[in-house]
Amino acid sequence: MKEAIEVTKAVHQGKNVKRIREILGIKQDTLAIQMGLTQQAVSQLEQKETLDSKQIEEIARILKVSPDIIRHMTDEAANNFINTFNDHSGFKFQCTFNPLDKYIEAMEANKALYERLLASEKEKLDLLQKVIDTKLK
Repeated sequence: MKEAIEVTKAVHQGKNVKRIREILGIKQDTLAIQMGLTQQAVSQLEQKETLDSKQIEEIARILKVSPDIIRHMTDEAANNFINTFNDHSGFKFQCTFNPLDKYIEAMEANKALYERLLASEKEKLDLLQKVIDTKLK
């Protein structure tokens, strides 16, 4: 009778932080500032196999991910995720609007709002001037 051998896949929590940070496009300097550390401290943190639970919670909050991802994501799972993330063959996204048009629309709305605000301020000034004129008479 064969015994079942349980293989525990190694989890390198520091590497997980690095992978997530890189996927999100966040530099070590940025993470360091948000954590109140130096860039070198973040680099050392990413080289540690296990991290303090408090550090994991803080990093997860900053990177906006579940702490469990940092704690439990194996190298195999990370590779599968990255390959899925980079595989666009099954995901077809077609933008239905021109972002530049949306920006111009927003700028026009801001312009209209500014003009209404300016007209309102002008009305206030006119009213104040009338009050001043009546007080001086």
